[in-house]
Amino acid sequence: MQIKGETSVNKLILLFVFDKMESPLTERTLLDLCTSSNAWLNYMDCMVLIHRLQSDGFICEIPSEDDTLYTITPEGRETLANFYINIPRSLREEISRYIKNNSARFRNKQECKADYYQNKDGTYTVFLKILAPVQPMLELKFVVPDKKTANYIYKKWEDKASEMYSAVYETLVD
Repeated sequence: MQIKGETSVNKLILLFVFDKMESPLTERTLLDLCTSSNAWLNYMDCMVLIHRLQSDGFICEIPSEDDTLYTITPEGRETLANFYINIPRSLREEISRYIKNNSARFRNKQECKADYYQNKDGTYTVFLKILAPVQPMLELKFVVPDKKTANYIYKKWEDKASEMYSAVYETLVD
């Protein structure tokens, strides 16, 4: 449900998404949430609004090793608290429901990074990371015998990262 020409309402929609997600978000995650996975905003409006909200002081950047993260500021929260009623109720309910059901998937997609490349000897090196807002929580680098294995690990990392982190942590702390 896009609201055309209502930039103040569209800004509130973005602030509402930040509030419901309860964590810093990358531009890619915001665009996916608001435009690709849902039709809350159109792509170009969303791109412009992210930067407008930042210049207005309603969101700010958090330094990060990889992608830039954005988070809502106290001024953004106050503005949302004062004007969230301007977002149509049906849209607020839709956003709340969608984020409740999908926030973990979006966080995993944003926080779990993987890559691999071929070595001179024909093996593959796989890099796996779990990112936190300031620094990586976990980084793994290991060699596998072939591209099929590297690609399999690459594709599974997002789903298995939290289990892997827990297993490594429990093994080392115990």
